Amino acid sequence: MTMSATASQRVGAGIGAVDSPLLTLEGIAGRPVSNTRRALRRFFQQRLAVAGLLITGFLILVAVLAPVLAPTSMEAADLMSANQFPSAEHPFGTDAIGRDVLTRVMFGTRTSLIVGFAAVGIACAIGIPLGLAAGLRGGWVDFAVMRAVEVMVAFPGILFAMFLVTVIGGGVQNIILAIGVTTWVTLCRLTRSQLLTLREQEFVQAARSLGVPEARIAVRHMLPNAMAPLIVAVTLGIPTAIFAEAGLSFLGIGINEPTPSLGKMVADSAQYIRVYWYLGVFPTAAIALAMLGFTFVGDGLRDALDPRHN
Repeated sequence: MTMSATASQRVGAGIGAVDSPLLTLEGIAGRPVSNTRRALRRFFQQRLAVAGLLITGFLILVAVLAPVLAPTSMEAADLMSANQFPSAEHPFGTDAIGRDVLTRVMFGTRTSLIVGFAAVGIACAIGIPLGLAAGLRGGWVDFAVMRAVEVMVAFPGILFAMFLVTVIGGGVQNIILAIGVTTWVTLCRLTRSQLLTLREQEFVQAARSLGVPEARIAVRHMLPNAMAPLIVAVTLGIPTAIFAEAGLSFLGIGINEPTPSLGKMVADSAQYIRVYWYLGVFPTAAIALAMLGFTFVGDGLRDALDPRHN
């Protein structure tokens, strides 16, 4: 197979680096500026994206420093201080057994973020390799992977997660596992679709003509070119996992006591909400902030990494 000089130069310089929407170089005012820097500039030009980044940064900081910032221990109870409205001593009030709601919200936020990041990590570990295999190899591998995807899609994710949690039990680790194994489908399909498009590109054909192994082509050259949509999908997957954990905990089959959970706090507040409104308002606000923050960041990344933007 005859290969053009242009294709040869691309292979020698690092296949995929020229074609990548993130890695190409462009001369601006006489200075080469990478697309990564241009994407960052576009990201920070979006007010909602910046607001989302500030929100998520604040929540992550609170989650990491919760043991230091929390006014009391997350398990400390004082029946003499039960059901106190927000005050200087307890800014978010206390619950039915005298636990500080602010402390519980801080540790509940920590639990939610741990579940969100870890569950998405499991989804990536399952979905991306399967998508790579299906998109690169095709044939019976693609057939088997897509049949597994169709089986997963046939079951509503939250119902399947409820089934798994019912079988294996609650707790942080089991919730992470249940959410992770029910949310890998999106990443798998996205990875496969990206590789099906990229494997027909000139730089991939050039690599094959030089005898580069398929696995190296996929990992070193094709996957980096598919990272932009995958980054967006991962970012938007975190609030989905957080909401799923809150929903399972709200139903009573998620995080077990004494570990704080925002969803469990909202569920426990239902019987008191007419009088002790703060028991449900503050954990609900924390869930909403987490959802909004990561969603804004995901939307901002999607626009910033869109190769159609100049």
